[in-house]
Amino acid sequence: MTGTVHTSALRGRAEIDLGALRGNVRALRARLAPGAGLMAVVKSDAYGHGALPCARAALDAGALWLGTATPHEALALRDAGIRAPILCWLWTPGDPWREGIEAGLDMSVSAMWALREVTRAAREAGRTARIQLKADTGLGRNGCQPADWPELVAAARAAEVAGTVRVTGLWSHFACADEPGHPSTAAQLDVFHELVAYAEKAGIEPEVRHIANSPAALTLPESHFDLVRTGIALYGISPSSELGSSAEFGLRPVMTLTASVALVKRVPEGHGVSYGHRYRTPAETTLGLIPLGYADGVPRHASGKGPVLVGGEVRRVAGRIAMDQFVVDLGTGPDADAVREGAPAVLFGPGDRGEPTAADWAEAADTIAYEIVTRIGPRVPRVYVDGADGQEEGVGGDGRGAGR
Repeated sequence: MTGTVHTSALRGRAEIDLGALRGNVRALRARLAPGAGLMAVVKSDAYGHGALPCARAALDAGALWLGTATPHEALALRDAGIRAPILCWLWTPGDPWREGIEAGLDMSVSAMWALREVTRAAREAGRTARIQLKADTGLGRNGCQPADWPELVAAARAAEVAGTVRVTGLWSHFACADEPGHPSTAAQLDVFHELVAYAEKAGIEPEVRHIANSPAALTLPESHFDLVRTGIALYGISPSSELGSSAEFGLRPVMTLTASVALVKRVPEGHGVSYGHRYRTPAETTLGLIPLGYADGVPRHASGKGPVLVGGEVRRVAGRIAMDQFVVDLGTGPDADAVREGAPAVLFGPGDRGEPTAADWAEAADTIAYEIVTRIGPRVPRVYVDGADGQEEGVGGDGRGAGR
């Protein structure tokens, strides 16, 4: 963190409410089946919110594990002093297996090649590797196919006997848990039960078994086992409007994206706005320039549709979103006349002050809210506040959040 950035002068900022994040952890823990713990997934820089501050806040609120995709994400947390258990699941040949072993990471293994690499690294390090076996129960992405499970389990058990690995977990991932009643969810759960039973009969004694993601954590207690992995819900965003809203689940969005209006000017009727002149002013009007663009993560697909709260009203992006900026038509009248350079423009936030939400931007861009928050780029400083007292905790002076 640095004290060199004056947040009042920022062209744009992503305010991260760590108090809201801690509240979300508590709300999620209250929904868990008895005996289940919570893993806070902080991959992709905590879905764009800042991995280290969010990891610390989640652990403070009672999360027991952290989850990352790449080993480099996990190693960065270790380097920053995080000592909680960390599962890292997206490994490729030649990745830093030995460094992961020496850092005490739990490393996911989905195939024989990965088991060979991790056992070789364990012998080189002279330490036992902590691994978790991942099964493909129907997602069709990472994970071991049921037909190949016996071979992987047998080899992992042999490596345990040899002292090179300790199988700490058995896990999988749902494909359609965000779609209520989808038949694949029950089918995957049945397969997971079978594969866990097979591994345990073969002598594997895992510390944790887990398959539940955010939607399953919220709606499927029968899938909670020993651990649930919460990603998007941790950041206060519902994984699916079909399941319910954030408010209905007792969650509060953590990120608020704002900018300072860079220019206000009067233009005549028929004036073209931004590239391609896809928008022409229907009458004499006032335009406001917002200094964020697709280089900052504002989706170009939301051109002409993205909502922004400016001057007490929600306006729509006028014309195309450019790399660094976009325009809103402020119209005429007292509200428009009151907008001056430096006025706040709120792209999205929790929504309880009349501002749009990340879900609103997702609808405008025909995507999901996960993408909206995750894509906010490093040029936008993360400013950390605690919703309990409204105090700013820090801002990354290089345009990156503290702990990035």
